[in-house]
Amino acid sequence: MGRSSSMEVLSPPDDSGGLGFQSIRDRFRFKRNTHPEHHRNHSEEGGDYRSDRHWRGRSISHRGGRKVFSFKGTYLFYGAVVFAVILFIVASIVLQSSITSILRPGRDSSRSVRLGLKFGSSLKFIPHRLLRRFTNRGGLDLLRKDNRIAVRFPRLAVILGNMEKNPSSLMLFTVMKNLQQLGYVLKMYAVGDGQAYSLWEQIGGRVTILHPERTAAVDWSIYEGIIVDSLEAKEVISSLMQEPFCSVPLIWIIHEDTLAKRLPVYKEMGWEHVLAEWRVAFRRADVVVFPDFSLPILYSVLDSGNFFVIPGSPVEVWAAESYTKSHSKYQLKKENEFHKDDLVVLILGSSFLYNKLYWDYAVAMHTIGPLLIKFTMKKVGSGQVKFAFLCGNSTSGYNDALQEISSHLGLPHGSVRHYGMDGDVNGVLLMADVVLYGSYQDEQGFPPLLIRAMSFGIPIIAPDLPVIKNYVIDGVHGLIFRKSRLDSLMRAFSLLISRRKLSKFAHVVASSGKLLAKNMMASDCIGGYAKLLENVLHFPADALLPNPISQVEKHAWEWNFFRTEMEQRGREIPYFSNMNNSIGKSSIVYALEKELTSFDNKRNIAENDSQIQTQERITQLDWDVLEELEGSEEYERRELEELDERMEKTSGSWDEIYRNARKAEKLKSSERDEGELERTGQSLCIYEIYSGRGAWPFLHSGSLYRGLSLSTRARRSTSDDVNAVDRLSVLNDTYYLDLICELWGMFAIANRVDDVHKTPWIGFQSWRAAGRKVSLSAEAEKVLEETILAESQGDVIYFWARLKPDVGDRGGNEMLTFWSFCDLLNFGHCRAAFMDAFRRMYDLPSHVEALPPMPEDGGHWSALHSWVMPTPSFLEFVMFSRIFADSLDSLNNNFSKTKPCVLGSSELEKKHCYCRMLELLVNVWAYHSARKMVYIDPNSGLIEEQHPVEQRKEFMWSKYFNFTLLKSMDGDLAEAADDNDFQGEGWLWPLTGEVHWQGIYEREREERYRQKMDKKRKTKEKLYLRHKFGYSQRTLGG
Repeated sequence: MGRSSSMEVLSPPDDSGGLGFQSIRDRFRFKRNTHPEHHRNHSEEGGDYRSDRHWRGRSISHRGGRKVFSFKGTYLFYGAVVFAVILFIVASIVLQSSITSILRPGRDSSRSVRLGLKFGSSLKFIPHRLLRRFTNRGGLDLLRKDNRIAVRFPRLAVILGNMEKNPSSLMLFTVMKNLQQLGYVLKMYAVGDGQAYSLWEQIGGRVTILHPERTAAVDWSIYEGIIVDSLEAKEVISSLMQEPFCSVPLIWIIHEDTLAKRLPVYKEMGWEHVLAEWRVAFRRADVVVFPDFSLPILYSVLDSGNFFVIPGSPVEVWAAESYTKSHSKYQLKKENEFHKDDLVVLILGSSFLYNKLYWDYAVAMHTIGPLLIKFTMKKVGSGQVKFAFLCGNSTSGYNDALQEISSHLGLPHGSVRHYGMDGDVNGVLLMADVVLYGSYQDEQGFPPLLIRAMSFGIPIIAPDLPVIKNYVIDGVHGLIFRKSRLDSLMRAFSLLISRRKLSKFAHVVASSGKLLAKNMMASDCIGGYAKLLENVLHFPADALLPNPISQVEKHAWEWNFFRTEMEQRGREIPYFSNMNNSIGKSSIVYALEKELTSFDNKRNIAENDSQIQTQERITQLDWDVLEELEGSEEYERRELEELDERMEKTSGSWDEIYRNARKAEKLKSSERDEGELERTGQSLCIYEIYSGRGAWPFLHSGSLYRGLSLSTRARRSTSDDVNAVDRLSVLNDTYYLDLICELWGMFAIANRVDDVHKTPWIGFQSWRAAGRKVSLSAEAEKVLEETILAESQGDVIYFWARLKPDVGDRGGNEMLTFWSFCDLLNFGHCRAAFMDAFRRMYDLPSHVEALPPMPEDGGHWSALHSWVMPTPSFLEFVMFSRIFADSLDSLNNNFSKTKPCVLGSSELEKKHCYCRMLELLVNVWAYHSARKMVYIDPNSGLIEEQHPVEQRKEFMWSKYFNFTLLKSMDGDLAEAADDNDFQGEGWLWPLTGEVHWQGIYEREREERYRQKMDKKRKTKEKLYLRHKFGYSQRTLGG
């Protein structure tokens, strides 16, 4: 299914002992409860049904005359039970054609399914791509063995599609509470308010309601992952499709099947644009999680290889408990015309029904059919044994078919009844005395109706399927019979029936089964989500790893917590009953459908109107009116020209005419917008670096700021943002862009800086500063501008986003030094990597210290590339940064191919290998180049100098940061690049900016001198020829 998630047909062993595997791809349509209108192909159904019925009736009549068996007493009941199982099989077989709309002939995928399915086979959903990816990552077991320097807990954003109190909320609440115990910090968001607001506040703090404006203003990059619940949060997912949030892991939990029911309608109506809209949304999620194995099949049209199933939900128990409060078994039996002493045996079947699977069952019935007919003629006490079949729909002809079969078999009238899945399913389950699961299909998930029956306190009998034996203990929670031996089924009923009534043992089993169903699969659900997060999330180096799943203490749904909170507020658990797991009516599905289809209709109407207008014929009268209008306009124009010629005009001076012409040419040649005009005359311009459309809401407007886009597609078209890609073509390569990140923006501005920047001061600010609430306020901006105007002596750097540990809820307040913090962000390898890069940069011997000292005076350091300095100082810093980045890259050249990046813990950190170290590089350069470092509070504008120059003179390595030395090193690298003397494959330095040295200047001067001498020589030759031969004029036409 899709590209990687698929359904596999597992066939029985062949003659050679092997297993047959067949993969089913793409768009396998499956419905658990088909609609009545899907079962009206009478010509096809009728033929199969009549032929099967005729064969069965003839065979049974042939055997009916032989009186071989003679049983009395309770054996009649046991035989009736076995007969009911076989009758259920036969009835399902007779009506198999009713689901041909699911596997329509003529489609290749459906034909492969029918050919691959044989008796004893099973259909399984296997997410191949996800399982392969999880295997390659290996989980967190290896990382837990490493010594991590971490200061904060991993953060998760949880986006709720609704805050109603329903089974899906209970499931998610239980999972989130257990994830908190494992060490995750949760932040709750919701697309709308609801009754469960106070519940979510207790585990995630204040719940933020996401309006359209507020959704765009959330910095999702601070979270290790995002969990989205319900289809209703689709609009939030749309905001996560754009950079820089595309790389944030996203898990989308879908409980509803509302959209699945509409997908065939979209296909039939040809609404491909609606399907495309949902495909894009589903493709954004790293994993789409379903609580049931049937839902991935229903949504197979939207599968892009990211479907996953984590079974487990309290929906069945919730429905049973809420239904029991208002209904009783006696009342339901009376309403359905059962005697109070009738023993009602309810037969349930699998949700998965296949075509052409009835021959083995038909042989079994042919063998023991006459015996069972005799057993059903006797009564049990004052009542009778009644069999009820729960399958299909009430209007699809199932009941008539069952009655016809029972009449052909000679069964008493009314002993067999049919109830559809579109009726009161809870009522049918509650009035049953015994529930028999009659399907032998090996399914992946525990049958949901069996859980609901157990929740009603009804004893169950089921075959020995693996999924049932995993949870139900035989003789404790229910009875399990061997499907290969019918006597084990009789034994199971003998234990439940005593003196023609339910035995004490049956009541004990029913009570144990009810307790089991209360929290069935809760442990698997919690552990499944915990394991999924370990395989999907990226845990950065400064984040603690979550605790192992084995440390989860509670393995039950949070029933008591829900009830306690509701009782305090005077509410009851709302009634919930939906057999399709559709939690309410999804408003987003129908709203989006209406929006997209109305837009498509308007477009079609506009196209039709334009076609109608073009098809209108132009009459002679229209031409006459047009000619008359043109004639009158021409007459008025000539009249105005004659009047204008008779009036005296002053042309003005030649200087004025020349000035106006020059002004027009200047305005035409330099198309400057309002932003550039506003910056004229200012002393400072701050460039805000961003790399995607998702960062637009975090950018500032005004003359002080100017956007700096690292991507051509992400550039704002309505502003004068600088396109860094135009200034540095290497940014077209995403590998290099991810390697250095936002420092590329500074390299782009420094490359031919006079073309783009003309103010004496320059500043930069990452879009993340606004997302983390550390950007400059209006008051701080005013203080900064006034301060730099008054600054006249020495170089100074002002910064407002400071480096600080984000301990979160851990509560740690230990002081980290600069290099300790750098190690924290770079997986403990910052000092070693910086030392090696610095040693190679200056060609230092191994015995010389190569790690510049940084003070431990408790002062602040710059972060997030948010600072301001004089433009000459900026060019000097870029010169140093280019050389250092090249030296660092040469140590890890082609790390993705030969050796991994040692500066990152997660895959995302390894992708952005140098970014975190280069973000702190400005502090090392400013400290050791004797720049004055000033911190300005982003809110109040308070200014405070950090690490005074007088106190650090004895610690500074000024000789390594001398401008003359850096200039000579830059010239040496430029000479090597100019001579094509590459220092290795993928040399980074020439790609980071201008390549210029004294030799290039001398070569350009020589080239200009040569061109001048060539021109002078040609002029002399021309004069010599003219003097020798005289001036000769070309002939006309020659």
